[in-house]
Amino acid sequence: MVTSKGAEDMVDTTVKDTVAEMKGIPTQELLLEQLRKETLVVTFNKLDGNERIMTCTKSFDIIPKEAQPKTDKATKEGNVTVWDTNAKGWRSFRYDRVTKVEEQKIN
Repeated sequence: MVTSKGAEDMVDTTVKDTVAEMKGIPTQELLLEQLRKETLVVTFNKLDGNERIMTCTKSFDIIPKEAQPKTDKATKEGNVTVWDTNAKGWRSFRYDRVTKVEEQKIN
């Protein structure tokens, strides 16, 4: 038997999957999983409306040891915190503002 809460979660997940598919981007969970393994180029709209393209990762193999988080602090719902490999610092963006996700091209 599916409780109303379980059914609500299933519908919410289906909607999120559908929206991600329509935008041509991975779901937030898949994006986080990919970022833990590799560096991606993420395009998103900033809160001021400007577009931003950021090369970023969550991989501890890439993030300098001294910059790695000391705790596993949870981020605010809908936010994605990443290491910006160009700015060499921590940045965050709202997942719902992501418009494109690409693998980093290595020259």
